[in-house]
Amino acid sequence: MHKKRYDLPSLDFIQGFEAAARHLSFTKAAEELFLTQSAVSRQIKALEENLGVLLFERQHRALSLTDAGQELYGVAVDVLARLQTATTALRAERQPRQLSITTTTGFAALWLIPRLKRFTSGHPDIDVRISATDTAVNLERGLVDIAIRYGSKQTMPADAIALFGEEILPVCSPSLAADSATPLETPSDLQHHALLHLDYPGLQKSWFDWGTWLTAVGIGDLKPAGTLHFSQYDQMIHAAIAGQGVALGRMPLLTELIRSGSLIAPFEKSVMGTRAYFVLTTRNAYTKPYAAEFTGWLRREAQASAVSDAIGVGAGVRVGAALDANAKNATP
Repeated sequence: MHKKRYDLPSLDFIQGFEAAARHLSFTKAAEELFLTQSAVSRQIKALEENLGVLLFERQHRALSLTDAGQELYGVAVDVLARLQTATTALRAERQPRQLSITTTTGFAALWLIPRLKRFTSGHPDIDVRISATDTAVNLERGLVDIAIRYGSKQTMPADAIALFGEEILPVCSPSLAADSATPLETPSDLQHHALLHLDYPGLQKSWFDWGTWLTAVGIGDLKPAGTLHFSQYDQMIHAAIAGQGVALGRMPLLTELIRSGSLIAPFEKSVMGTRAYFVLTTRNAYTKPYAAEFTGWLRREAQASAVSDAIGVGAGVRVGAALDANAKNATP
């Protein structure tokens, strides 16, 4: 007869022992392992009988390790940790490299998606999944790896990575600006055009709006020829591309559209925003080294989409006090 190479106790017994030794409690070990307290107690007793030694000193409402228990605990922790590392690595090889991204609809449609092919073409093995919503997702419960959030620095976690701030200025289609009957040579010419506005449920006053920009450039009492309202930022921008009016553009969200000629910025005057876009990495991404590759790519793309490179606007009009007063109800 062949003798077994290894004469070892059940792995379930070792796992039960390690949990009980770590917590010094059969009850807490049972909760962790989704077992009953009596089941863990039976495992420990069976392990002690198999080894022929006591592993725990059982006292009234107290549990402590014996010398033999201390010796076995050190070995069990090392062996189980190595097994976990090996099995995690093997499972990862079989599973697709998925990356879950959450961000706002405007950022996804106007900035991220137009650039995404530049990442996926260089990383064809990474399955990027984008969830675009203007409702803040609970990052700890939503199985999200990376979040791109919009807001002030004070509202972001300490480890958030800043992508870019924003510069606000009017944008419109080239055909609209080229209409000699209603030229767009100076900001006061906006009185001959429809102004496109962003609204959304629960909005009381947008942190940036036409009133803010017009006041910043000294024509706060301007009356436009008409107005159109939209609930999504990307919808408003597509209306501007279609020549339905003039919208307030967030740069550098729109730099690709400016570069392609789909939109133009008819005026040099802009308003510097007090908010920015930030990258947040969640706990889910800790076991995914390729999450850092995506974050690095985002930062490089952000640097490449600088406003000055795209449209050559000036430094902008700083109206921080006015923007701060309106910032409380801003959508991300």
